[in-house]
Amino acid sequence: MDAIDLRLVELLRGNARLSYAELARQVSLSAPAVHERVGKLEAGGVIRGYRADVEPEAVGLGVTALIGIVQDSGGDTDDVLETIRAMPEIESCYFMAGVESFLLKARVGTIAELELLIVRLNRTAGVASTRTAIALSTKWENRPQPITPS
Repeated sequence: MDAIDLRLVELLRGNARLSYAELARQVSLSAPAVHERVGKLEAGGVIRGYRADVEPEAVGLGVTALIGIVQDSGGDTDDVLETIRAMPEIESCYFMAGVESFLLKARVGTIAELELLIVRLNRTAGVASTRTAIALSTKWENRPQPITPS
């Protein structure tokens, strides 16, 4: 990736709805050249997708929780991941160093729904225990970091 590609990625991270004409204006290239570059960034897996950033409470997902999973010593990691992946409440899953094997970000509508999710997680084969923290509010998330050329 060159400096222009990095700038295109930075612009799209800030506003994925920018037109090719506007992107072209900001990087001093033609719209067709920008279209080709963005296509290559998509095909190469640099740009993984585009989505709407939706206010969770507006769509009934007012409870955010971070759930740590301690894996059973005999549990199979792939099996645990397959089960977690099938739970639509789990937005993110990170493999961790330390006592907890995974850290999950979950969104649900109510505390009762969170309780049911935690019970399901604790009943999952390969899960020894969970530890949950409930977010009281979100100050920010998914903030794009500035991209600097290497």
